[in-house]
Amino acid sequence: MLIDLYERNFKLLQRLIPALDLPPQKAISHTLADPPLHLQVTERDRYTLTCKLTYEFVDDKGVRNQPDLWVRIYRDACVAEALNQPNRPPWQAENDGDPWAERFLDEQWRRNLTLGKWLEYLIDNGHGFGRNEATVSAAA
Repeated sequence: MLIDLYERNFKLLQRLIPALDLPPQKAISHTLADPPLHLQVTERDRYTLTCKLTYEFVDDKGVRNQPDLWVRIYRDACVAEALNQPNRPPWQAENDGDPWAERFLDEQWRRNLTLGKWLEYLIDNGHGFGRNEATVSAAA
């Protein structure tokens, strides 16, 4: 079920960002094996937190941020969902249901499965946004 992925992603994010209740506005995690991992909180509400996670690749073509994943964290429900964009699309229910709902849910499944696998990889390779693992930047 999709909600199981959301719960799993929340637990993985807790391991990656131990101060999930009050994470830094911006932070960078460095390891020897990977490019810098950037965390940016884009929205803080009473019960939710929206952030971006991305690698920063720097080469002769410039700076590229990939993957550029948006994640909404529901702290009260202990779930986290990967978003296609900062806001979920509005659904227009009809008698037979929303024609886009199935497509959206399929995409959410793939996106959240990918997020979970990437979070596992990041944790296994030493990334983290705890006090000693990450360089914390001042709030923008």
